[in-house]
Amino acid sequence: MMEVVAKPAKKTEKSAKSGEQIVAQNRSASYNYHILEKHEAGLVLHGTEVNGSSRRQSNIRDAYVDFKPTSAWLVNAHIAQYLPGGPWNHEPLGARKLLLHKREIDKLSGRIESKGLTVIPLRIYFETASLRSKSPWRKQEVLGPPPG
Repeated sequence: MMEVVAKPAKKTEKSAKSGEQIVAQNRSASYNYHILEKHEAGLVLHGTEVNGSSRRQSNIRDAYVDFKPTSAWLVNAHIAQYLPGGPWNHEPLGARKLLLHKREIDKLSGRIESKGLTVIPLRIYFETASLRSKSPWRKQEVLGPPPG
């Protein structure tokens, strides 16, 4: 997911929101650009990309968002290869799909075409939570009795 932070967090710290682990941050974005709006999007990662990004060896300084007719893609974002991945490693600078609603894609791509704006990632982070499994009778309270 991508978003901007007012104060850059150190790599060893967690961000202000509990359960967030910052993977990469574009600190030069607020210096080089006027930030008009912030949007949050999911990022599709495959295989060793997850391991490479969780080790905080990612760089989004030169990355930007490219809009196709039905999807948005993060281009030029560097996620380091995971060395134990061997032959199944990913391409470090490959394009990665962003998960946005269709109306958000249409809205952002329309603004880019009409006003000449640029969409760049401000930060990439993992969000985690502590969980405990529900007992079977709690699940039945939420879902209702089984059909039949």
